[in-house]
Parts: sequence; C-alpha cells; structure tokens
Amino acid sequence: MPMTDLTGKRFVVVGLGKSGLAASSLLLNRGASVLALDENPNASAPFDSDRFALSRGVFPSRFWEGAEAVVVSPGVPLSKPELVAARDAGAQLYGEIELAWRTRPAAAGPMLGVTGTNGKSTTTALLGELMTRQEPNTFVGGNLGTALTRAYEHPSRAPYAMHVVELSSFQLEGLVEASFLGSAILNLTPDHLDRYPSQDAYGLAKARIFATQPPSGFAVVNADDHHVVKLARAAKVPVYGFTTDALRTNAGFAGQAVGGGSKFIFTFGDKPVFHLRNRALRGKHNLENAMAAALLAHLAGATAETIQAGLDGFPGLPHRMEFVRELDGVEWLNDSKATNVDSSLVALNALPGRVWLIAGGKGKGAPYEPLVGAAKGKVLGVLTIGKDAPAITAAFKGFAVHGCETIDVAVKRARELAKPGDIVLLSPACASYDQFNHFEHRGDAFKSLVRSL
Repeated sequence: MPMTDLTGKRFVVVGLGKSGLAASSLLLNRGASVLALDENPNASAPFDSDRFALSRGVFPSRFWEGAEAVVVSPGVPLSKPELVAARDAGAQLYGEIELAWRTRPAAAGPMLGVTGTNGKSTTTALLGELMTRQEPNTFVGGNLGTALTRAYEHPSRAPYAMHVVELSSFQLEGLVEASFLGSAILNLTPDHLDRYPSQDAYGLAKARIFATQPPSGFAVVNADDHHVVKLARAAKVPVYGFTTDALRTNAGFAGQAVGGGSKFIFTFGDKPVFHLRNRALRGKHNLENAMAAALLAHLAGATAETIQAGLDGFPGLPHRMEFVRELDGVEWLNDSKATNVDSSLVALNALPGRVWLIAGGKGKGAPYEPLVGAAKGKVLGVLTIGKDAPAITAAFKGFAVHGCETIDVAVKRARELAKPGDIVLLSPACASYDQFNHFEHRGDAFKSLVRSL
C-alpha cells in the first residue's frame, strides 16, 4: 500500500536540486522530518520548519542512522562512497521517482515512462499531448519539467488518472519497486561517460525501466537500434517496435509502427495510418519520436482520432529546434537542449544546409568526430563557447572556427557572418553547467540576445 502518513518518520535527502527540493517538500507535507545533505557550501532550501535540517559540505558521520530511507537525487551517483557505506550498513536507498511511487494515492492511475539518449523530452511532451487529449487528468513531467513528487506533495490533491514521465538513466538507477504500465527506450548512444564506465553500463541503467512492469504492461523500443533491441530482452511484457525500414519484419515484436517520409502505420489491430503535417515534428528523428509516442498512447487506450489530433496540434518543445525569429532572411534556431554530440547530430541532419553552428559548454567525454562528419557540406562555420571550445576547435580542423568564449559574443559574430538563406543554430553538444544554471537558462539567454538584435 502507498505510504501516505509519514508523521514521525525521518528521511535523509541527498542533493538539493529540482528533485531533492520536490522530495523534501513532499516529505515535510506528509509529516516527516528531513535531513538534507548537499556538498555545495552555498546550497539553500525554502523550508521554514523545525522538521527540516540542512547540512552543507561534508556528509555527517553515519547520517543514515534512524532514517526510514535515504532519498538520492539523480545528480548524485549511487556509487558515491558515503552512499555505498550507507547501503552496506543496511540503509534503504532509492530515488525521487521511487519516493513518488511509494507515496502516491491508492487510486492514482498508471505511469507511462520514456527514456533514451536522445528525443525523450520531445517524445514525453508529445505523449503528454496525446494522453491529455484522451484523459485530461494526466500528469506530465519527471526529468522533463515538473518533478514527479510534485504531483502528490499535497496529500489532499486528487489522484491523476494517468502519468507520463520522462526518465533519465540517473533516475532509473534509483528505482526499486516503481512500476510503469508502458515503457519506452528510444535509442542508446554514448552519453554520460563521465559517470558510467562503459556504454553497456549506461544501457543497463536504462533497462531498469523494464524490471518492475506489471503483467498487463507493454514496452516500446527502437527496432532499428540493435543496442535497444538487445536491452528489450529483459522485458517480461509484450514488446512493440518502431522502425523507418519498411522491409523490417515483425519478428520478435508483438507489433510495429513503420514510418517513412511524413507518415507511419501500425502493423497490428486495425492498422491505422498517421500523418505528420506539423512543422514542430519535422525531420526523421521526430518521425521516430512520433511513432514511439503514438504506440504508447494507443496501447494505453488513446483512439487513432485522438492521436492524429495530438500530432497535428503539438506545439513543440522549448529549446529543441525552437524557431526564435527570422531576421534579414536568416533563420535563428534554439537547440540548447542538445547537451550531447548525438543530439546535435540529429539537429544538423534535420536541416538542409548553410548552417552557422554555435557549439560548446561542459563536454561529456564523447568524441566530436561524428558531428564533424555531418557538418561537411552543410556547416559554413562554427562559433565556439564554453569550457570545451578547444576540443571542438581541434575536431573541426579545416572548418572556419570562430572562438567566441561566451554566447553573447557568438550571437554578435553570427549576426555579422550570416547571409540571407543561412541558418544560425545554437546546438551546443555539451552540458551548460560551465556558464549557465541549466540548458533552459542557456536557451533563454540565446533567445533574449537574438530577439534584441
């Protein structure tokens, strides 16, 4: 049964980012006491309660003693020595998603979970659009937008009938019992190699989404990604695939979505056909995102008519190939959410050419060579910013590279260089934490600068 009244219980929350603050708020509202730990000496929290304590810097000795559980924020690795010591001593460790699951109302509806290296935010937002049209009382959040614990931080809140949740590999590490009726892995490419020893280890973290699904559940995977298909062998529920290869068979899948150009079809049931007429869903990557979202929505009970209406009405995702403005014949696009090489590669592949690329930030250890290959014949020049600018400059040997250091200088230089018919694309291929609070902060700064030109 869900935990609802936590009066008198003590919890430890590690990390006071978005997830940690949301978890702390839920726990305090349920009557628990919270010890929050954060290594940042400037960490703060907006809680005025004698049941909340904050310890900054070094973790207190045996901080887990007497705690019901240690709730670990996704930005904090479970391999951290202090957490390993806590687990070895018998402490219960789990993440914010697990806390939300354990404290949800008994009448709360099922969850649909989306993960993958790239495309998960767009797919989650699109799935949220489709499901909200079918069931207006749908929560949409997780790694994208609102933390899942915010759904039930107030005990009096009526339960949601459906939950659409984006999940990072970091969040999935903290799952124990949390169960997703529908799960999806969109793709798997090298990422977060500063945290995982290998891509296989990273993939195993993603595959945790299958571990606790109910017998009535279903899984959706990219049939064109052999890494993902291999991970899907761990699923104990029917698995559906999506593909852009019309010759691929249904072998091994309960059914498929097969797409090409601006439409796709389901190979099972009434075999409905769906059309992509929405500019917010242009490009092959968005065809794949749309197929994944449509499969999940259909299997969760959405009608074909509702799905098509949602595909047509989806407004797009901020900071993902977001149109900012056209100025003197130059199109400016904000793709700040491209925090790794593969995500920027997707953006470049979706554009016709004549691109001025603004890239750089806090790199994640992946090589830039794939981006260089896609840039040939398409990118007119690269404007570098942030900590990894030297590595990007070295990779783009033979291109016109302009070292700009900061985003305001890059925008000013791009304005001078771009001609009518060109596209200026902010697609950093890096995290933002060297110069910004998060990728939204970086994208908002870019949009503000472009709109002031």
